[in-house]
Amino acid sequence: MNNYKDVDSRQRRARKTRAKIAELKVLRLSVHRSNGHIYAQIIAETGDVVLASASTLELEVRKDIANGGNIDAAVVVGKRIAEKAKAAGIGAVAFDRSGYKYHGRIKALAEAARENGLSF
Repeated sequence: MNNYKDVDSRQRRARKTRAKIAELKVLRLSVHRSNGHIYAQIIAETGDVVLASASTLELEVRKDIANGGNIDAAVVVGKRIAEKAKAAGIGAVAFDRSGYKYHGRIKALAEAARENGLSF
């Protein structure tokens, strides 16, 4: 069974969120998840420059985790993106969950980033 409707719904929610963040002209913490990995990027107000990024594909992160597709991995990536943001002089961002529900890995990444100094 195809789940095209679910994907279309998520992409519609993501477009609405990104349009609102673009209207506010603020930095955006964008999150993407797949079954095997989770990715986070801080994107400039214009939407064309990635200022910081972290994912479960990085060697430093892979040493700390056994599986890239679980909550523990999301916590490590959230901590790492907050550290990289601090190093780049970024303190506040808008959270773009890319249309995913705010629970599970997305929630774990967001809370870890907040605990490590990133505000949104």
